[in-house]
Amino acid sequence: MDFQNFDIDLFLREYWQKKPLLIRSPWGHWQNPLEPDELAGLACEEEVESRLICQSSSGWDMEQGPQGEERLAGLGESHWTLLVQAVDQHVPAVADLIAPFRFIPNWRIDDVMVSLAADEGGVGPHFDQYDVFLIQGLGRRRWQIGPHCDAETTLLPHDDLKLLAEFEPLEEWVLEPGDILYVPPGIAHNGVAVGPDCMTYSVGFRAPSRSDLLGHFVDDVLESIPDDDLYRDPDLKRQDNPGEISPEALARLQQMMLESLSDPVSFARWFGAFNSTPKYADMDWRPEEPLEADDVRLAMSEGSPLLRNPASRMVFIANGTDALTLFADGECFDCTGDLAELARNICAHDRIVLDSGLATTSAAIDLVTQLCNMGCVAFESEE
Repeated sequence: MDFQNFDIDLFLREYWQKKPLLIRSPWGHWQNPLEPDELAGLACEEEVESRLICQSSSGWDMEQGPQGEERLAGLGESHWTLLVQAVDQHVPAVADLIAPFRFIPNWRIDDVMVSLAADEGGVGPHFDQYDVFLIQGLGRRRWQIGPHCDAETTLLPHDDLKLLAEFEPLEEWVLEPGDILYVPPGIAHNGVAVGPDCMTYSVGFRAPSRSDLLGHFVDDVLESIPDDDLYRDPDLKRQDNPGEISPEALARLQQMMLESLSDPVSFARWFGAFNSTPKYADMDWRPEEPLEADDVRLAMSEGSPLLRNPASRMVFIANGTDALTLFADGECFDCTGDLAELARNICAHDRIVLDSGLATTSAAIDLVTQLCNMGCVAFESEE
């Protein structure tokens, strides 16, 4: 599924993280990938994150999932929205919606949230801290765009929802099936369903916060620092006032910390593992029966296509022209030569046909076997 007549370079230059953009259906042919009943069924499953948001005269209410079948069946004809997170991990056709947005690096991709709304349903005026492409899948939705917001913007008092206390729209559009609205971080927006069975697919992108990076990286660094790595001042000079912390001491102390955080190789290896850690760590995608090397060798020699699990996060960091480190769901694999090329292909494509010559390479067989048994990839079934 590709976009038609969409200028990627223009978008990145003029709109990405700068201003909203309405994209009237850029698909050659739009087909809604999921039915409302299917989404409702997903929302009732224990392992799927979902929320039900209802609006009444008394305000907004949110109910965390899993949802109850009777509760969903008893909803009225207006003013409610069902939100289901990471639907791409459960429905391959929804995962396919990410493909046209691959001009944004994979490590920035979060997931595809899907909303189902009754007439006048919405989640209220709000702003997000991430980039999002809002694809209208079914029905119609009116989107209003407001000004830029930040941590100082006043919110309504609510235990569960972060809704804007004041919202004045600057632009407004009604999206039809296949239309897309791009909203950068911090831009206020409000979407309201126009009619029943309004489905919207939110392709969201993540950006690590400075506090997250520092906190997790420092935790990782601390594990490698020996207990006897202490402050030293062999060139200590007598000072006039013993109560002063001298500029020299402060500089030496700060340097101690910076040296521990400034190794680019260590940071790259840590970040690759950190970034590729699954969003839902409790989900187990491993095969019921682990594959043996002989199983993988046979599948590779027969040319069986290898499929990447949409729930798996796989990225790589190059280490020169012929080597890289592959990161798969938080695990690291150092690869060179043909193995590095294999890793690049797995990261770049959802489905690949392996070179049959790799079936004679023990390192390639070992890598694919490990990835299969982790649930990151699987050979395509003939069924």
